[in-house]
Amino acid sequence: MKTISPQTAARFAGAATTRATCWRITRRDGTVFGFTDHDREIAFDGGTFRPDLGLETTAVTLEPDFAAGTAEVAGILSSPAISDTDLAGGLWDGAAVEVFAVDWRDPDVRVLMRRAEIGEVTRSGKAFRAELRGLAHLFDQPRGRVFSHICDADLGDARCRVDLDAGGFRREGTVLSVIDGATLNVEGVDGPATDWFAGGRLEIVDGPHAGLSGELVADRLESGVRALALLAPLAVLPAPGTAVRLTAGCDKRFATCTEKFSNTLNFQGFPHMPGTDFALAYPSRGAADNDGGPLVD
Repeated sequence: MKTISPQTAARFAGAATTRATCWRITRRDGTVFGFTDHDREIAFDGGTFRPDLGLETTAVTLEPDFAAGTAEVAGILSSPAISDTDLAGGLWDGAAVEVFAVDWRDPDVRVLMRRAEIGEVTRSGKAFRAELRGLAHLFDQPRGRVFSHICDADLGDARCRVDLDAGGFRREGTVLSVIDGATLNVEGVDGPATDWFAGGRLEIVDGPHAGLSGELVADRLESGVRALALLAPLAVLPAPGTAVRLTAGCDKRFATCTEKFSNTLNFQGFPHMPGTDFALAYPSRGAADNDGGPLVD
């Protein structure tokens, strides 16, 4: 429950108010931005809230108990603070959002209305739309280990321990041609077999769009040229000659961990765990796989 001072309540309850909405957005890299739907800059708490984006917000959906409420905010990519490349590169994903109701004549008169996180971001031309997820959505995030046949580590992280650089699982090449945003040809990476990079990532490493990346779903080697298909089109098409880095893909199976990465001891799944069918099985005369003996010698 919010506590609003009588002065603030009186300002906002009048027949004609000077109320504006301000959004303070803190990205996960620590960069802070301020925007407002007012037509002039508003400053408070050491920050400046600018009207560049022409932001609009939908009504907030509130849910009972711990269900996550949602809302959306929309704007135009007219501010130098937000670029299409940054949105596509995921720099704004998971950013913390604080929404204030502010008296633009006296910014000290304000109320923190809501805290949220940026979820899915969609773009259309020069406009964008971002989902604002209530903090209750954090209760839906898995915590701790999950018992599964597949590995729950990310390739190359502290639990996986695969050295992607020393092990040769990262290769650099150059863009030969671009078919469309989701299909391109890369030369200079002709060593690994077909589908070596399927499930991995492609990252642009030079030029104005360095850092932009995408997930690979197919990788075909033909006459020294790799034909790559991405899960989603890149927001910006790389020009021929652009340097890219390819990271090998991992389907998180025990066999892949052993045969492709020689990393059996660090596999973070449970490959020998009995499945549902076995757990519900019952002894049967003549059956060789449910006689009480060990599953793995």
